[in-house]
Amino acid sequence: MNNNVLVLNANFEPINICDIKRALGLMLSNKAVLVANGRGFIYTVDHNFPIPSVIRLYKMIHRPKSRVSLSRKEIFRRDHYTCQYCGHSANFLTIDHVVPKHLGGDSSWYNLVTSCSNCNHNKGGRTLKEAKMKLLRTPKPPPQKATYIYGRYLQNNHEWLAFLEGW
Repeated sequence: MNNNVLVLNANFEPINICDIKRALGLMLSNKAVLVANGRGFIYTVDHNFPIPSVIRLYKMIHRPKSRVSLSRKEIFRRDHYTCQYCGHSANFLTIDHVVPKHLGGDSSWYNLVTSCSNCNHNKGGRTLKEAKMKLLRTPKPPPQKATYIYGRYLQNNHEWLAFLEGW
């Protein structure tokens, strides 16, 4: 059973993902209301509780916008799990610094790309010009949209798409 529940702020802005136990706790303590069920019911002796898919908080929570943090997994996701030099989707992908660290390159969205081990080895510790290689796409930070941030959950939660678009 899918255990993820999308949590919306009072203005329907997506702010978090929690598990079913936490979502039911928020609903039973009158801090949240069910927006979408679609998963059936939990049956007890006295009550039937809908299994939430999307809940909305009653009170507005002020918090900073969600950001995609720089990590190995997110670089692979941003680059669609393909080498940014040759375009192949290899089984063993690596992270490459476009400008090598020993030449002053930093670890940022603009300098890290997904690379297959062959291209990473061929480039070595050289610049693109020295290695006579080109990038397929210029590296940049991924979009900070809710559909991207929570996108990895959409495959199992199609009903969330309507709540994620536009944020």
